[in-house]
Order: sequence, then structure tokens, then C-alpha cells
Amino acid sequence: MDSIEKNKILNQIVWDYDISAEEIEAVFNGEKERAGHYTREMLFQKMIETYSWFTIIQLFSPNEIQILLTSRTISKLRSPSLRQKYEFVKKRLQQIVPVTG
Repeated sequence: MDSIEKNKILNQIVWDYDISAEEIEAVFNGEKERAGHYTREMLFQKMIETYSWFTIIQLFSPNEIQILLTSRTISKLRSPSLRQKYEFVKKRLQQIVPVTG
């Protein structure tokens, strides 16, 4: 995925706030604590509630997903079916991806 498309996706998750894609990227990279009032956990939660799994795996590496996809994040998902889906993904990633950070 090119940077223009990635920035478009990042801007869309906070369309109702004046938060840039660069600020969101800085939060995901650990350079900033927040983008507006959003933490890294909150931004990732919005992303997995909004975008397909195919989009998520284009934006993040399996290792990044494993780190971001915590039980806490999963428990905050609005939809029971999404919670079930991502609980499965979390377990599967733990089986196949070594944690490095």
C-alpha cells in the first residue's frame, strides 16, 4: 500500500477531528502518546472496527498486529462477532508469530 492510500485511510478513521495522518502515524510509531484525544489502543480499535482484515494486514505487520491486538482492545469492540473474530486472530497469531517487542 502506498503512502497516499495509507494516509487516506488514517485520515478517514478520525474524519470528524482535525488530526493529521502524520500525527496518527507518530502515535503508532511510539513517537507521540496521543493524536488528539486518541491513544494508540483507541486508534487501533477504531481501525479494526472500521476496516477489513485485508486492509489491516496491509497497514501493519503480523508482529505489530500481535502487539496491538490485546485482550483489552478486543473486549472494547462494539460487535460480539468482531470480538470473536479478533480473539481467534489473536490466538492464531500467538501460535505462528514470535513476539519481538
